[in-house]
Amino acid sequence: MEDILSDQELLRYNRQIVIRAFDMDGQEALKQAKVLVIGAGGLGCAATQYLVTAGIGEITLVDFDHVELSNLQRQVLHRDARINVNKAESAAIELRQLNPHVTVNVIDRLLEQPELAEQVQQHEVVLDCTDNVNTREMLNKCCFASKTPLISAAAIRMEGLVTVLDYAADKPCYQCFSAMFGDQQLSCVESGILAPVVGMVGCLQATEAVKQLSGMGKTLSGRILMIDAMTMEFREMKLPKRLNCPVCSG
Repeated sequence: MEDILSDQELLRYNRQIVIRAFDMDGQEALKQAKVLVIGAGGLGCAATQYLVTAGIGEITLVDFDHVELSNLQRQVLHRDARINVNKAESAAIELRQLNPHVTVNVIDRLLEQPELAEQVQQHEVVLDCTDNVNTREMLNKCCFASKTPLISAAAIRMEGLVTVLDYAADKPCYQCFSAMFGDQQLSCVESGILAPVVGMVGCLQATEAVKQLSGMGKTLSGRILMIDAMTMEFREMKLPKRLNCPVCSG
């Protein structure tokens, strides 16, 4: 039987493999995993670079937008020379250089629900790195239908939050979450965002994805981790399942 990890990969990932709760089984699980990332902006750039260096076997980046000068303050995989290049294509260039053992796929267009659902079904974990409520809700429906875990996050100003939606019978979905916070849609253009804050939140997304795939530790399923970088306070809130949720209550 062919080894899952090459000698080069064993050396590359040694500092992870020696973590007792992770071990060789965890690294092999990452190597065999496929992760779908929706959005190659601030969150997507931060999360994907750590997923790739951690040894995810295959990653698919989805983004229809193009790099702008104002993105470069926080979207760390993009470069001045790639302004006007599609964000997924731009990020993929850097990710392939970070780790040649990882397959990086690019989808450079907006996906409608049937195609998005097909992509979700082909991956073990999905990262929601978007800033659009309609896209998040469509992604939630697709992930719920296939029971594919969704790592959702947001960052604005000096604040961020992360949660894991694994769609277990007693656990909430994104619709349950959004119902708690109403329909307010704030953007970084209007409210601003500090670069390290979005990076920190994206790193937490990557950490939760690694835990979900490897079975290590306890994920944020059913919980929201909220970050206030102004005071550097971290708070946790339970996220209950809504009994009348139009997506997951039936």
